[in-house]
Amino acid sequence: MSTLAHHEGPFDRALFVAGAWTLAIVWLLPLAYAAWTAIHPPAFVARFELFAPLTAENFVRAWNAAPFGRYYINTILLVTMILAAQLVLCTLAAFAFARLEFPGRNVLFALVLMQLMVMPDILIVRNYATMSALGLLDTILAIGLPYFASGFAIFLLRQTFKTVPRELDEAARVEGCSLLGVLWRVYVPLARPTILAFGLVSVSHHWNNFIWPLIVTSSVNTRPLTVGLSIFATTDSGVEWSVINAATLITSGPLLIGFLLFQRQFIQNFMRAGIK
Repeated sequence: MSTLAHHEGPFDRALFVAGAWTLAIVWLLPLAYAAWTAIHPPAFVARFELFAPLTAENFVRAWNAAPFGRYYINTILLVTMILAAQLVLCTLAAFAFARLEFPGRNVLFALVLMQLMVMPDILIVRNYATMSALGLLDTILAIGLPYFASGFAIFLLRQTFKTVPRELDEAARVEGCSLLGVLWRVYVPLARPTILAFGLVSVSHHWNNFIWPLIVTSSVNTRPLTVGLSIFATTDSGVEWSVINAATLITSGPLLIGFLLFQRQFIQNFMRAGIK
C-alpha cells in the first residue's frame, strides 16, 4: 500500500480528476437537458440560446394532463409502507441471526444470502400468481408485499449488530430490559447510521421501481409515479419533449432535492455503514 502511494504522482491525480469529471458530466447531461427543455418553450427543445425566455407552462400542462397528485399519494404510501415493514421484519431477523442461538441458524442465514443472488424480475410471474390468488391485484399492498422482507437489509443489520459488545447486552438485562427492550434500547440506536443508509436505498429503489408496479396495477387509484409517467408519455398525437421532461422532473424532483439538501448526511451514513 505504501509503495503504491509512493508512486502516485501529479499525472495519476490529474487522470483520476479528469475521469471523475467526465463521469459527472455524462451523468449530468441528460438531467441538464431535461431541465432546459422543461423551463423553456417547445421551440427551444433542440436549440440552445442563453437568453431564451423562461416559462412554467410545461409544468402546468404536465400536471393538468395526468393525475400526478394521486400518483404522488400512491408512491408516498408505497415507499412508506415498504420501508416500515422492512425495518420491523429485517431488524428482528437480523437481531436473531446476530445474537440468538437456535437450530439451523446458519442454514437459514445462508438461504437469506441466496435471496441476494436472485433477481426480482425472475419472480414476477410467481408473485403475480400469488397476488391474484390472494385477491390483491391492482392494490398498493400488492406492489409492496413482495418486498417486505429484504435479504440485503437482514445481512447489513446483522453485520452491524455483531459489532455491538455483548457487555452492553448484559448491562441492559441487569437493568431489567427484556429481549426486545435490549434490541430497542441498545442495538437500534447504535445501528442508526446503517438503518438510515438502508432507508435511503429502499426509498430511492421503490420510488423508481417500474416493471412490477406496471404489471400488477391497472387503475389510476393504485399507479405510482413511474407507471403514471410512462402512460403519460405514451401519446398518439406526437411527442412533446418539453412537457414530458417537465413531468419527469415532477416525478424525480423530490429525490433530487432530498439528495442535494442532505448529501453530506447521505455520504456519512453510507461510509459508517460500510466501515462496520
